[in-house]
Amino acid sequence: MTTVSTSTSAFYTRSTMDMAELRARAEALQSDLSRGQRIARSSDDPVGASRLRQLQRSDALATIDTTNASLASTDLQLTDTALGAFADYVTRVQELTTQAANGTLTDVQRAGIGSEIAAIRENVIQLANGRNAAGNALFGGQAAGAAYTVDAAGNAVYGGTATAGDLPLGDGQSVTRGLTGPEFLNFSVNGTPTDLMAALKSLADALQAGGGGAQAAAQTGLAALDQGLDAITTAQTVVGTRLAWIDLTTERRIDLSEMRANEENEVGGTDIAVTVARLQETMTVLQASQASFTRLSSLSLFQLLN
Repeated sequence: MTTVSTSTSAFYTRSTMDMAELRARAEALQSDLSRGQRIARSSDDPVGASRLRQLQRSDALATIDTTNASLASTDLQLTDTALGAFADYVTRVQELTTQAANGTLTDVQRAGIGSEIAAIRENVIQLANGRNAAGNALFGGQAAGAAYTVDAAGNAVYGGTATAGDLPLGDGQSVTRGLTGPEFLNFSVNGTPTDLMAALKSLADALQAGGGGAQAAAQTGLAALDQGLDAITTAQTVVGTRLAWIDLTTERRIDLSEMRANEENEVGGTDIAVTVARLQETMTVLQASQASFTRLSSLSLFQLLN
C-alpha cells in the first residue's frame, strides 16, 4: 500500500506541476499579446533587453533634444518678430529724418519731428527689453533682468551677457537660442561705434533744439539709420538660418526616432502570428492534459480488475 500511495501522490504532483507550467506559459503568451512586447524581464532575452535599454535611453535623450529645439525655435521666432518691428521703427525714422533734412522746414516743424523720433526711441527701448517664452530678457543673453536700463542722462545702457547661450539638439549639434542687443543694435558710422538708441537720441535732441545744426544733424543721422537698418537686416538673416537649422535637425531626429521604433519592435516586439500559434498550441496541450488527468485520476484498481 505504501508503494501505491507514493505512486498516486507522485502522479498528482507531477500532473499538477505539468498543468501549472502549461497555464503559466499560456498566461505569458497572452501577456505578450496584450503588451505587444515579448520581453518582460531581462532574463527573457538578456541581449535583446540590453539593446532595448540602449534604445530607450536614446529615446529619452531625444525627448530632451525635442524640448530644447522647441524652446530655441520659440525664442528665435519671437526674436524674428521683434526684429521686424525694429526694422519698421527705423524705416519710419528714416522717413521723418528725410523730411527734417529738407531746408524748407522751420525749427518748429523739425522740433515736432524730433518729438516723434524721441517717442519712437522709447518704443525701441521697450522692444529691446522684451521677454522670451521663459520670461527672461529676449535680448539680454543669459541675464534674468532687463537687457537695457536708462541712466540719469537718458542713455540706454546694456546690462545683459555677451552671448545668448546655446541649446543642444542632439548628435553633438547645437543652436544659439537668440541674439543679444549689441549684436544688432550696435554698429559703426564712418568708423565711430554707436548704437541705435544713441543715434536716435542724438537725432531727436538735435531736432528739438533747432537752430542751424538741426538740418545738418538730420543729414548726418540718415547715414547712421542706414547702418542700423543694415545691422537689423543681417540679424534677421542670421535668425532665419538658425530656424532652418532647427528644422533640419528636427527632421533628422524624427527619422532616427522612427528607426529606433522599428528596431525596438524587431528586438522586443511580439510577433502576433507566431505568438497566437504558440498560444493555441499551448492551450490545446493544456486541455488535453486536463482531460487526461481527469480520466486517469478517476480510474481505480477495481475498475482495472473488472
